[in-house]
Amino acid sequence: MSATPAPDNETLPPAAAADAAPVRDDLVIATQDLAKAYVMEGGGVPALCGVSMHVRRGEFVSIMGQSGSGKSTLLHVLGCLHRASGGSYRLDGIEVTDLNDDELSVVRNQKIGFVFQKFNLLPHEDIVENVALPLVYARQPRHERLAAAKRMLQVIGLGDRLHHKPGELSGGQSQRVAIARALVTEPAVILADEPTGNLDSVTGLEIMALFQALHRAGRTIVQVTHDREKAEYGQRIIHLKDGLISEVEVVVSPRRAEQVVSGVEVLA
Repeated sequence: MSATPAPDNETLPPAAAADAAPVRDDLVIATQDLAKAYVMEGGGVPALCGVSMHVRRGEFVSIMGQSGSGKSTLLHVLGCLHRASGGSYRLDGIEVTDLNDDELSVVRNQKIGFVFQKFNLLPHEDIVENVALPLVYARQPRHERLAAAKRMLQVIGLGDRLHHKPGELSGGQSQRVAIARALVTEPAVILADEPTGNLDSVTGLEIMALFQALHRAGRTIVQVTHDREKAEYGQRIIHLKDGLISEVEVVVSPRRAEQVVSGVEVLA
């Protein structure tokens, strides 16, 4: 593929709300000189060394790098799972670097949908309960969150599996459940960490087709991958090396997943 280098029931916390006016309305993610160091015996180990990047609303961006490049650390900081050691990070117009733990938890729940390589589903709950879980943390009434979960499972093509448990599903179906869980809060951005890493090539292609359908419907997606082919399903590739951005590419002709995801009714 061708690529070229380029340059509700709970409200947002007062500290976040006061700083909610974005510098640019079209930016969902904007970092400046973002740094992260882990404290180890003998001193700090730098993982991010000044990352400045942005993701526009409705964009599909891939973050690519080899093991040890800092890509997983960057995803964890963008996902508000880890705190940055320095720099600035605005998420959907909110400066998150100075939020306390409670405020960060609210922002994470409302603004970010996570998709992990290992699915991270609760094995003893059916898939409706799994998808509804983020809405439990958002304190939505049970009937509302179950209705929302069922609707999202219909959207991603699993409306006929509502009462199945994760162990009764294929790997591809389990990852669709994880995607539905990421979408159920209507987040500002979906963060996906090697989302096809545990899948065979055909099933992985189906998942990429689903991501592309979600992107066409207006969703903002950031995926981390070490796989060049998977990276080229996005519009831009941000390359990380030694905790720094080494290159940014615009993918002139993104790959198109050839598989049709049967029964998927992707909504904007």
